[in-house]
Amino acid sequence: MHNGKDNKQIIHIIAGPTASGKSARAINLAETLDGVIINCDSMQIYDGLQTLTAQPSTKDLERVPHLLYSHFHPNDTCSAGNWREIVEPIIHDVLKQGKAPIIVGGSGLYIRALTDGLSPMPDVPQDIRDAAVKKQEELGNPAFHAELEKRDPVMAGRFHPFHTARLIRAWEVLEATGKSLSEWQKLARLAPPADWDFNIEVIIPERTVQHQRCNDRFLWMMDNGILDEVEEFSKRIESGEIRDNVALVKSLGYRPLLSYIKGEISKDDAITQSQARTRQYAKQQVTWFRNQLLNAKKNTED
Repeated sequence: MHNGKDNKQIIHIIAGPTASGKSARAINLAETLDGVIINCDSMQIYDGLQTLTAQPSTKDLERVPHLLYSHFHPNDTCSAGNWREIVEPIIHDVLKQGKAPIIVGGSGLYIRALTDGLSPMPDVPQDIRDAAVKKQEELGNPAFHAELEKRDPVMAGRFHPFHTARLIRAWEVLEATGKSLSEWQKLARLAPPADWDFNIEVIIPERTVQHQRCNDRFLWMMDNGILDEVEEFSKRIESGEIRDNVALVKSLGYRPLLSYIKGEISKDDAITQSQARTRQYAKQQVTWFRNQLLNAKKNTED
């Protein structure tokens, strides 16, 4: 059993931006503590683009146990609340085995959902979610925001008209339950078990190091099959097996690589655009972690 202060059970969390070295740190920690790595990345949780989303290699999987990677079909939807519902029983099970749970990923909202809890939220049927997405696409952001404002001025007032995902979420909850998302958010949070103690480590490399890692990792992916992976995934969309609006199409590099495959841009442009978007996303993640996890242990590399 891995216990900390007040005999609480320790849950290790390793967070940080993409390409920061989280996975390597987690594997080393898992080997030291007899741990189990549990995914906390909103893209890696889906099956379909394993290399593009930087999921663990076969060699990594052989070194230590990994859970919740490629867990969902691409058509499924996993919110922070869904992830929390899934991960809590897994953590309990890992602790019962006398092993160390090691949560790893860059999805800050997932981490907050686990450590701080979430207000109880209703399940939204897939047909309602799809209808909300379709309506947003048909109306466009300003008009969709205006429609939401007529029905739910509180939630509309919280978001910019181009906060697409948040607007869709507010709309679908209202459609599914007849209640504003703001009303659900007022309900008491579902707190984590009282005997859990979270040991949070945030890895934030120096900026130039981070940028180089982003660039180098994408080139490594290019040498390890992501073009074939993207092409195969796009064919599954074209065949109707996978919807064209699934989360994975937002994977870093997917759209530029698909444009290259279709002959719309050059290979060099696809790589440059993908690397730039990866660096931008890493910067956004760093800002979030610095602002939202101030009490975490920050490991800033020189």
